[in-house]
Amino acid sequence: MSVERHGEIVRQWRILLALEGRARGLSLAEVRDAAGDGVSERTIRRDLDALTQAGFPIESSRAGGKTRFTLNRDAYRSVTAAGLTLQELCALHLSRAVLATMTGSPFHQHLERAFDKLTDTLPASLWRFVDQLPQALAAKGAGAAGTSPAGVARAAVETLVEAVLARRRVRMRYRSLASRREKEYLVEPYRLAYAQGALYLFAFVPEYGEMRTFATQRVASAVALEERFTPAQEIGGEAFPHALGAFMGQPEPVAVVFAPAIAPYIRERTWHASQAVDDLPDGAVRLRLRVATDWSLQAWLMSFGPLARVEAPDHLVTRVARDLGDALAQYPHPSGRRRPGDRSE
Repeated sequence: MSVERHGEIVRQWRILLALEGRARGLSLAEVRDAAGDGVSERTIRRDLDALTQAGFPIESSRAGGKTRFTLNRDAYRSVTAAGLTLQELCALHLSRAVLATMTGSPFHQHLERAFDKLTDTLPASLWRFVDQLPQALAAKGAGAAGTSPAGVARAAVETLVEAVLARRRVRMRYRSLASRREKEYLVEPYRLAYAQGALYLFAFVPEYGEMRTFATQRVASAVALEERFTPAQEIGGEAFPHALGAFMGQPEPVAVVFAPAIAPYIRERTWHASQAVDDLPDGAVRLRLRVATDWSLQAWLMSFGPLARVEAPDHLVTRVARDLGDALAQYPHPSGRRRPGDRSE
């Protein structure tokens, strides 16, 4: 899209939003002010004509010697009856970019059907205009979710969803990464949660008397039983509230010092709701969190390499130092000499 066309589409979108917000309409001068580009009234008239041709019900009327332009809401009454405005409908249409991060999930086809129904509510010419808007909404998925055959994963998830809603126990076969074998579980499914490109099941396991988290892509089969259960405990509204990743562990104080070179990046973002950032005299920052010290946290810390130094807790310091050392041992020394402690032959 050319720079000129880009500016034109943005200006026309501003006009639409202004008309949407004024039930009594706007004069040509007011429309020009809303467009905000300092363009002529002649250009604004062309914009209004283009929007009308695109399917937007813009009408003009004379009052007090002036022409006023209004957006006729009756043209999309079938959807605004539910309380949605044209702006909200367009926002939902554009949000496909965000929800596309769930492409690998079993719900993808359902999302597509829902958006197809939304698209059918208004003229195709209108959606073609909306699709020309700058791609201001984009999202990058967290990687392909799962390695199980799509049909197997989808069938298992559908069974789990029904079991969660009906409070029915489930007998499932699960491929454990820890034991590297397939095991049968009897579980009481509480919730399904989407995180980091994958769908997870929170379930109580009576055999162990505790809640566990299962990655649905590793569920080989799931059968809902007639036997129902009463939840043994309450779970909060937020999924994985005490972790940076998908983990259900107990939170503990974590402190990490980030070098001055990366400090602005650390300071400007919210990594977790529990965080506090302390500025240090040399320009570095100390990030303090209260989170579970799972692999997701460790991998995140190690991704900063020499720019991050874990201060607490001690067991996390030991783990990170050990794994960084093991990683370093896999690479040759720049001088060609073996590194101290290199275990390679």
